Amino acid sequence: MNDEDSGVKRDETASDKREGDGSYAPPTESDRPPSVDEPIAGKPQTTASSKISTLMTEVLDIENLKRALAQVKRNKGAPGIDGMTVDELSAHLKANWPRIRAQLVAGSYQPKPVRRVEIPKPDGRKRLLGIPTVVDRFIQQAVAQVVQRHWEPHFHPNSYGFRPGRNAHQAMRHAQATIRQGYGWVVDIDLEAFFDRVNHDRLMVRVRQHVVAPDVLKLINRFLKGGVHVDGKCHATTQGVPQGGPLSPVLANVVLDELDWALERQGHRFARYADDCNIFVKSKRAGERLMQNVTRYLRDSLRLTVNAQKSAVDRPRNRKFLGFTVSKGDARIKVAPKAIEKLKDTIRELTRRTRGHRLIDIVQELKTALTGWKAYFGIAEVLSPLREIDKWVRRRLRCYAWKQWGSAGYRELRKRGVTVREAWNTSKSAHGPWRLSKTPALSLALPAKLFRQMGLPELARAKAA
Repeated sequence: MNDEDSGVKRDETASDKREGDGSYAPPTESDRPPSVDEPIAGKPQTTASSKISTLMTEVLDIENLKRALAQVKRNKGAPGIDGMTVDELSAHLKANWPRIRAQLVAGSYQPKPVRRVEIPKPDGRKRLLGIPTVVDRFIQQAVAQVVQRHWEPHFHPNSYGFRPGRNAHQAMRHAQATIRQGYGWVVDIDLEAFFDRVNHDRLMVRVRQHVVAPDVLKLINRFLKGGVHVDGKCHATTQGVPQGGPLSPVLANVVLDELDWALERQGHRFARYADDCNIFVKSKRAGERLMQNVTRYLRDSLRLTVNAQKSAVDRPRNRKFLGFTVSKGDARIKVAPKAIEKLKDTIRELTRRTRGHRLIDIVQELKTALTGWKAYFGIAEVLSPLREIDKWVRRRLRCYAWKQWGSAGYRELRKRGVTVREAWNTSKSAHGPWRLSKTPALSLALPAKLFRQMGLPELARAKAA
């Protein structure tokens, strides 16, 4: 297939004669998907026939519904605009499922608008979430499981996000292996407000490639057009896939699968997890040309916008991918600096000296936070930053304990085996708790072994076999 068919050009290096010259041909009108009728929020379309498709039968299969209900309960989450909680869902379905099922079969089911929630981002901006009602989440989950099953064999193998048997660790290891093969530059693509800007027409045309069922497609379209509830008013949704619903991840993969195969046709090396995409090339010049071509392709073909401020062509060690980066030279996996700083903010909050909790309670809270963090970042191969955090956490805990002991500091040190002289010098020191937390006396009284016995995990310590 020629370059114009895919819209994305392959990178060029001096040593690779197969790579193109970076030219780009925009898609023609014949390449663009036909328009799909999009009813506005609150205006359900009726169907002349109540004939149920095979895919809708799969959606309403009892085993599929049981899986969907169990997943919604596991995910928990906040109520939608009707205030119903996840705990109330089972009883509601027991009383109302025959009516809801009849509406789904007849094609008359109308989802409720999602509840708008704004989540602050580190850069000061806000991530917009749309929280469906728990009933809509249950139905979305049932639909998502069927759509996922029919689309899964067709997704690109380099797509790792929100797919069964795939995860962020695999994506990072794939990126590491590619870098070690000599692809020393990365085109780091950041899509601006991706979930808010997905084009509904293109999405529905793409979905129906492997979901050939008018009733299921219409239901998906209604979820997209269900509207959003903001400040007591319902607003129509004409674009975007609301983050917060079970359908969003699989629909996001459907949208970006088109980019994956365009990159594949031109022989590019890449790893994608949801809307985080890293493309690896062998030279900066090739990366800059590829960035221009991918930006144009996403804009003209997929109608998505690349965030120019957050996207870049750079060495992989200078960029982060899924919270990780790599070391210089041998490309060992490291925790990205921003992830380290975010963890330290959490630790600072939990170990504030004014909290007034027992030391053992603070350690248990830290155990919960650090165990989850380690479960994700435990694949890191560069451990020196993690060893420093382990030492820093212990110093903060010693500082916390010393502050709590107050005037009883001398007696507490003596009870823990500190000599009279060391205990006296430490207790009479003019230095504050933070300086004293580094003294030999406190290290002896509260050693690392004691914190391990209390259950505090060490980030740099290998997991038990």
